[in-house]
Amino acid sequence: MMLTEETPVPQAALPVEEMKDHLRMGSGFADDGLQDGLIETCLRASLAAIEGRIGKMLFQRRFLWVLDCWRDDEQALPVAPVSSLVSVTLVDAVGGEVAVVPAAYRLVKDLHRPRLAGKGGSLPTIPGEGAAKVVFDAGFGAAWTDIPVDLRQAVLLLAGEYYEHRHDDGAQAAGLPFGVVTLIERWRTVRILGGGRK
Repeated sequence: MMLTEETPVPQAALPVEEMKDHLRMGSGFADDGLQDGLIETCLRASLAAIEGRIGKMLFQRRFLWVLDCWRDDEQALPVAPVSSLVSVTLVDAVGGEVAVVPAAYRLVKDLHRPRLAGKGGSLPTIPGEGAAKVVFDAGFGAAWTDIPVDLRQAVLLLAGEYYEHRHDDGAQAAGLPFGVVTLIERWRTVRILGGGRK
């Protein structure tokens, strides 16, 4: 299985100015934008770390998921929340592709474990030695304010840590700061049965 981000988070969507306020950086100077690139990098790193820890995409974007078999009658999707299924394509052993008609599948929405299910039956059969390509949109929304407030605060806190310790020699303790862990704990997905049905 392989999950690929098809559309990255646009630079304009990142809360660079809010991050500057969080860091209590001065404003009104000639070099106001000097740190913007570094702040953007810290924000992207923070987003990636938090998304990886909780299994949820914060900003909405498009993903391609390739897998070689279904786990069950309903296939749990690898991240949440999923807002829409764009396409399902079956690929045979020699690379031939056949698009599955949307009437044959549906999205079972769930904040923690969204699933791909067949309509009126099982999911379409994946060819032997072939694969299925599932394209979907996941995330809380396209804007920073679409993300729940506790997750936004966690992103800012962690990005602040990355910014303040950007010259760290590795002596800092590993792992996420306690405040960040506390904010994201309720959003973590508990994975049971390796992605199969509960």
